[in-house]
Amino acid sequence: MTKPRPIPNGWSVYYRIVRRIPRGRVATYGEIAAAAGKPRAARSVGYALSALRGTRHDVPWQRVLGARPRALAAISILDPMGAAVQRKLLEDEGVEFDERGRVALARFGWRRPPRRRAGATRR
Repeated sequence: MTKPRPIPNGWSVYYRIVRRIPRGRVATYGEIAAAAGKPRAARSVGYALSALRGTRHDVPWQRVLGARPRALAAISILDPMGAAVQRKLLEDEGVEFDERGRVALARFGWRRPPRRRAGATRR
């Protein structure tokens, strides 16, 4: 593993959000971007996660997938070896893929807890 590189401003928020995705759950790049308050930055999330390659980190990058129609998601990595690694890691966590390599978000999607507004009280 190589020494960690400095990360561009703004990427650390993506990493914090991805760290909150529990085992056996997935989110899409767009969901991570929206959770970071940058709803049009899905591609930036992808760049941030791909920058982790070859570095020592604690970000469960494999839990982030590309959105597909009909509430599905799929691996977006073009490198066949990288895609196989991601699929294996997810299957080891219990995530199931259909015959076309897609994941049902209704079953395996992560629903992050809603943000509490400042001054809001818990009941």
